[in-house]
Amino acid sequence: MLDKNKRQINYLRLSITDHCNLRCKYCLPEKDTNFYNNCDLLNSNEIEKIVKAFSLIGIKKVRITGGEPLVRKDFNEILEKINHIEGIEKIAITTNGFQLLENLDLFKKNGLNRINISLDSLNAKKYNEITRGGNFDKVFKTIKEATLKNFEKIRLNVVIMEGINDNEILDFVNLTKDLDIGVRFIEIMPIGEGKKFTSVKNSDILNLIKKHYLLEKNSNLSTDGPASYYKVSGFMGEIGFISPLSNRFCDSCNRVRVTSNGFLKLCLHYNKGIDLMPYLKDETSVETLAMIIEKAIYNKKPKEHHMDNSENINDIELKGMNKIGG
Repeated sequence: MLDKNKRQINYLRLSITDHCNLRCKYCLPEKDTNFYNNCDLLNSNEIEKIVKAFSLIGIKKVRITGGEPLVRKDFNEILEKINHIEGIEKIAITTNGFQLLENLDLFKKNGLNRINISLDSLNAKKYNEITRGGNFDKVFKTIKEATLKNFEKIRLNVVIMEGINDNEILDFVNLTKDLDIGVRFIEIMPIGEGKKFTSVKNSDILNLIKKHYLLEKNSNLSTDGPASYYKVSGFMGEIGFISPLSNRFCDSCNRVRVTSNGFLKLCLHYNKGIDLMPYLKDETSVETLAMIIEKAIYNKKPKEHHMDNSENINDIELKGMNKIGG
């Protein structure tokens, strides 16, 4: 579907939980336990109904997010249900990878096409400090194993923070020499705990890389998102840049979000949208739900965000990324 700004909306980011088994410093406070109760989260049938409705208005890709989506014991059931919905062509997941290794084959069999794994350091000690309890060796083993399973895409999401991991940029680039993966540098969002950290601009990261490597713009890479991609000459993988602050991509934004408690969120920066839960709890048909969603997207999706100048802006999002859907 097209919104009122003539943007093609074909991508749903669907959060299925705000819970996580890690506490990355830029995402969650160390001891906060203010998670939704399980009874407040979308159940698998409600998720299926939502995705069916979105498929009727032209959504082709669904990315399952959290929190950490794999903490849901019914994740595979959710995956299977989405995989059987007509019109959904791609199913992706964003995960910390901690519980992925033992399920790679099962998830691929049940429709998972693409995997994004959050990895902010290649130093085990630093990784543990950032995540407050992650297992670097297991996650890195998972990444290598996933490249052997013929998934459509394996990508790493890397948030570079000033004074924390900004000395590892070239190490991440070197990963793409022998691994057919995408390493994506993502500017940190000034949302929730992220406000406490200083992001390194992707333009500065790109300039640093260019001083050490010959880069080729990867114009042949099909992309359904905001990233721009490059390859180091002779390397197997690619590097990408997602720059929501220094080079915002609002005019080509193709996605909307549904939070784990059923709120249709139309922009990451704003607390704008509609609560879908009432339409999931009653006898509202999938077709009627699709019309409600379509109307909300058309009329309410903002033209652009103002993360770089949030003062005096109404409806600013105040919740953390785990509740919004990372």
